[in-house]
Amino acid sequence: MNVLDVALCVDNLWRRNLSEETEGRRPNPVDLHVGGRVRMRRKLLGVSQEQLADSLGLTFQQVQKYERGANRVSASKLYEIAKTLQVPVSFFFDGLADPMDGSDGDEIGQQAERIVQEFLTTPEGLELAEVFPKIGRGRVRRQVLDLVRAMAEEAARAENAAA
Repeated sequence: MNVLDVALCVDNLWRRNLSEETEGRRPNPVDLHVGGRVRMRRKLLGVSQEQLADSLGLTFQQVQKYERGANRVSASKLYEIAKTLQVPVSFFFDGLADPMDGSDGDEIGQQAERIVQEFLTTPEGLELAEVFPKIGRGRVRRQVLDLVRAMAEEAARAENAAA
């Protein structure tokens, strides 16, 4: 093995290691939570990513990254976001366990909060949460729920069959 072969081996190992590190990176759960709350509030106010970005002096891509939790929001930027979206800064942390509490809190409550948060951070979930209560008849709401439940069960069956 000559020097060139060794250099190529080292380069290949370095590149493989770098790509594994990059692929393995996951957003911090707090960043995901804060980003999801930014998205939820923005959508509730009917503000586009472009409009929020313009008011903050950012690109809409940066707002997207904040909302996905891919980039962390600095304290000063979170303050500006809160001001723009007309909520207290604490709004973005609502639903998180208190770090000073020393416990993880109510496990079932936290799981329910995560489910609701995940649902409301999707465009369809937020819209469904907005329009569902407008269905006046309880019977129709139950039929919609039955339909969604049946679709979810079918998707789970198909996923299990594929595994």
